[in-house]
Amino acid sequence: MNLFAEYAAVVKAALDELMAAGTLPAGLSTTAVTVEPPRDPSHGDLATNAAMALARPAAMNPRQLAEALAASLRTKPGIAAAEVAGPGFINLKLADSVWHDQIRAMLDGGADYGRSTAGQDKRINVEYVSANPTGPMHMGHCRGAVVGDALAGLLEFAGWDVTKEYYINDAGGQVDTLARSAHLRYREALGETIEIPEGLYPGDYLVPVGQAFAAEFGARYVGAPEEEWLALFRTRTVALMMERIRADLALLGIRQDVFFSEASLGSKVQEALDTLAAKGLIYEGMLEKPKGEAADDWEPRPQTLFRSTQFGDDQDRAMQKSNGSWTYFAGDVAYHWDKLNRGPNCQYSALVNIFGADHAGYVKRMTAAVKALSDGQVPLDIKIVNLVKLLRAGEPVKMSKRAGTFVTLGEVVEEVGKDVVRFVMLTKRPESPMDFDFAKVVEQSRDNPVFYVQYAHARIASLGRKVAEAGLSLPEADLSLLDADELAVVKLAATFPRLVEQAADAREPHRIAFWLGDLAAAFHSQWNAGNDDPAKRFVLADRPDLTAARLAMARAVGQVIKNGLAVIGVAAAEELH
Repeated sequence: MNLFAEYAAVVKAALDELMAAGTLPAGLSTTAVTVEPPRDPSHGDLATNAAMALARPAAMNPRQLAEALAASLRTKPGIAAAEVAGPGFINLKLADSVWHDQIRAMLDGGADYGRSTAGQDKRINVEYVSANPTGPMHMGHCRGAVVGDALAGLLEFAGWDVTKEYYINDAGGQVDTLARSAHLRYREALGETIEIPEGLYPGDYLVPVGQAFAAEFGARYVGAPEEEWLALFRTRTVALMMERIRADLALLGIRQDVFFSEASLGSKVQEALDTLAAKGLIYEGMLEKPKGEAADDWEPRPQTLFRSTQFGDDQDRAMQKSNGSWTYFAGDVAYHWDKLNRGPNCQYSALVNIFGADHAGYVKRMTAAVKALSDGQVPLDIKIVNLVKLLRAGEPVKMSKRAGTFVTLGEVVEEVGKDVVRFVMLTKRPESPMDFDFAKVVEQSRDNPVFYVQYAHARIASLGRKVAEAGLSLPEADLSLLDADELAVVKLAATFPRLVEQAADAREPHRIAFWLGDLAAAFHSQWNAGNDDPAKRFVLADRPDLTAARLAMARAVGQVIKNGLAVIGVAAAEELH
């Protein structure tokens, strides 16, 4: 289905023939040979560097090698022309019949067009969101959630066996603070007038939690000492907050497979430490004071340290403090140790973490830890997702987490819709800051990438209705009636399978959104040509044969747009109002 892979195989076969004929030395490695779209479409449909890549090992002039290879390629089915350019690049023009076959492949493939086996069913874990269960989801979490979920969808489409995971930060002081805040709301629900002191969570989102506890426990824990209720309220409040978080994620179409509790780590921290110690990677030492503001895991006393500098980190990292308590990093190491040791039926070939910008400093230490724990066998790829600034018609939306008045994810989805939120979150590289303007994301204009792509699919969906309204009875599509401009749109759509594999390999789902914008633009251009020249319209009452061909082309492109949107978790619009 991947046209570029198919013709890479054709180029490889032609090279094998040249080796067999003695034109090239036998046994040459062709791993450096590529078949790609040319930078300038006017140069052809495909370009290969084969002659440039093999000239030196073959001890041949690259131009001479290119001429020999081009001559061989001209004899292959589907290749209309093979031209040597520059010092030895080869540009290939494919026969129109190849593109007609691609239209049929898009239509026959349906929802599976572009699906790949590149992942070879290897298991991969994608951890994303992992927000503290101390409040509802807000837009600070939204971007990472979408990027992670879109990446999971992309990897699945590319043939990986994906586990989508959420790490629940349900240990530590912030969870005790959450429990105390919930206890206040519990007393409030029982009729007490309360004031929320500095340091506790003031948001109204804990009111229903307090009401639930009041209904369940009555006044049992109102005046009870903290040791009687703290652990219970901590566990129950986290559970209720996670219910809300799951519900908020569901609004975005996100349903994760694993919710891992930090509190469940227990002895795993020591087991992870022992694993590193057995490798000679743990020692007692003292870290230099970091530049600037002191880090949480630094103290001017001997500590248990991990030799992370052996794996590319800037400095060794503390695992255990001199008082015997674990550092935050130790817990994170134990969590990844657990991922790597979940049994023979759950062994991951790769791990991906989606981190917020505030965790950028963790990238080197975590990749070092996973490299050490897995003996370099399981790569960890960490993607950093930057902040989202909420605007309304260009003006900042004022929020105050302290006052509990932040805009929740649910409120945003309710206002603009799941598909808009998901697509917009992928319209910039994740590491770049993003403005989310409520007015602009629902604007029906070319400047709105969500609308522009959805409008292309809606236009295509409308063609069937236009044919019915015209009372046309269409013959079987004769795709040879399509002209070069129409086939140009097909050529762009046919790069989708290649894009899927490349974006999955790079772990970059935003590439799909970017490319969909290009494909939509190409289709709109073809559609708009009919405004200037009626003969270029898709539905022609006096030309049912040409209408049938153009309708097949449009439906093929529409299927690709739909598939691309589905990969990133966005529904294709059938009509827009």
